[in-house]
Amino acid sequence: MLQYKRILLKLSGEALAGDEGYGIDARMVDRYAEEIKKALELGAEIALVIGGGNIFRGLSSAAATMDRVQADHMGMLATVINSLAFQDALERKGVFTRLMSAIKMEQVAEPFIRRRAIRHLEKGRVVIFGGGTGNPYFTTDTAASLRAVEIEADVIVKGTRVDGVYSSDPEKNPAAEMYRNISYIDVLKKNLRVMDLTAITLCRENLLPIVVMNMNVEGNFVRLLNGETVGTLVNQGEE
Repeated sequence: MLQYKRILLKLSGEALAGDEGYGIDARMVDRYAEEIKKALELGAEIALVIGGGNIFRGLSSAAATMDRVQADHMGMLATVINSLAFQDALERKGVFTRLMSAIKMEQVAEPFIRRRAIRHLEKGRVVIFGGGTGNPYFTTDTAASLRAVEIEADVIVKGTRVDGVYSSDPEKNPAAEMYRNISYIDVLKKNLRVMDLTAITLCRENLLPIVVMNMNVEGNFVRLLNGETVGTLVNQGEE
């Protein structure tokens, strides 16, 4: 029996860029798509939210002189580009998908309708949520939390390039401590960069657990679903 049945997988745009740091690395997209296919074969229901930082980030230096709303809309469109790339990779592996956008663009994506999204999941389709929340000033972390709550997901899995949540950046501080379990409130108190404040608060209010794990380790996603301890679990803890 799966530890989690319905999962919202959050990937950063940078994850799709691979070692290049920008654009879309087809090998990375293919690797992630293969992990998702294996999880589907176990009987999991999977939804995806992908960031757009590999193409454009509303808070980047490039956007510093721009109107914030305009810059955030550009970031939302970047997430749709990434979503289309991921949809293509999944479908080339025989996985049925639906791309749903918070911004209307009927030629390439369905509009987000909660009940329709849930029905797609029940039919075994991977649902990719593009366009963020459709509103400026909200990150894709918040979009992931919002969609996860709406589709009644069992967990948010944040796929990163590190093994979990650390006391400080493990890529800069080799002595950083990794947590196996931490509460929402401790994440907020310690100002740990798990997800942004709004996303963590939304998960806390709805008792939605978050697992932060290294998506670049082959098989990690499947091991997590099979009940193995992978990454860091963020939940209510001892609040």
